[in-house]
Amino acid sequence: MSANAPNAPAPSERKALEVRCPSCGVMHPYRTDNPYRPFCSKGCKAIDLGAWASESYRVEAKPTTEDLLDDPGALP
Repeated sequence: MSANAPNAPAPSERKALEVRCPSCGVMHPYRTDNPYRPFCSKGCKAIDLGAWASESYRVEAKPTTEDLLDDPGALP
């Protein structure tokens, strides 16, 4: 009995999964031997890391009373 489904293609015949690079948007094969996945290249991975380092990515949150107490100019 085969480990594959009866009509499933052999692993060498399967089409590679393609994903969109989060940095540049180019479609590329998602492969486990790509050290930069999910990015398409070292450059795109570096661009994303730089955006995190420069705090370009932010999560919006409403200030809490604790946050306001830490800022002496925030309360009357």
